[in-house]
Amino acid sequence: MGKYLLKRCLMIVPMLLGISFILFIVMHVAPGDPASIRYGLNPEISGEARDDFNRMFDLDKPVLEQYVLWMKRFVLFDFGGSLIDGRPVKEKIAERIPATLLLQFTSLVIIFLIAVPVGVISAVRKGGGFDRTATLLMFIGYAMPTFWLALILILFFGVDLRWFPISGMTPWYAEYLGGAARLRDLVWHMVLPVTATAFGSLASLSRYTRASVIEVMREPYILAARAKGLSENRVIFVHALRNALLPVITVMGLTLPALVSGSFIFESIFAWPGMGRLGYEAIMNYDYPVIMGVGVLSTFLTLVGIFLADILYAVADPRIRFGRRD
Repeated sequence: MGKYLLKRCLMIVPMLLGISFILFIVMHVAPGDPASIRYGLNPEISGEARDDFNRMFDLDKPVLEQYVLWMKRFVLFDFGGSLIDGRPVKEKIAERIPATLLLQFTSLVIIFLIAVPVGVISAVRKGGGFDRTATLLMFIGYAMPTFWLALILILFFGVDLRWFPISGMTPWYAEYLGGAARLRDLVWHMVLPVTATAFGSLASLSRYTRASVIEVMREPYILAARAKGLSENRVIFVHALRNALLPVITVMGLTLPALVSGSFIFESIFAWPGMGRLGYEAIMNYDYPVIMGVGVLSTFLTLVGIFLADILYAVADPRIRFGRRD
């Protein structure tokens, strides 16, 4: 187990390097010029000034040489400075990442707390009214584009009913609020972004949970448990659910990349001051250092999420011993 975990940790490094290289190449072959974005059509900026800008940020060098220079800084945890305002990329990311982690962690917890019970109840009451209603809602969740859902939430609950704020994380008057009032205001701002972020993953995870529980309930040891006279709740929640959670944990590990990539969309729609919105703004401004910083960190969080899923997989089923053939 220890060797397996060490091997998985070491595998993160080449995967991170490979993805960073692909991201760097894709970013530089895309049409656009950072100097033009920075200075626009300002006639007072001469061609020499634009050349100086390119030399200052090594943009006049071949792409592969730029990547090597970026990698040298990266191994020292230096992401460079923004092409737009010159601020260190680390500083800009450090300001935004707490908001992203708060939104994604909350969404992940809500997905798990809702999807697993819905999947279990649907499996136990297979073919019943709850199962059919949940199936219908989940298929709607599959089919509905989440960005469209986000806009509908803003229009209905934010603009028409005025129940929830439609943008931002905290209002301008937040510094005048007390601790409890500030927390309540933060939760109120999170309702719509969390709902939009979690809805799509709810559908897939609850369906996987339902299918997994139905399959486990057919196993011989479940029949044996029932034959012993155990209550149905004990059979389901003690004997069946633990094994049924194994594929669910795998799906949860794959849900994290979707949440991280989705943060670019949802944080932009809800003006949430997180890392995803920072990455979106950087892409629009051809701010290469910020794009690389956000991209590499998002990739790292994704790989860490998959790694944690592997650990939970082994914890949920002690029969699993990674690296052993017997």
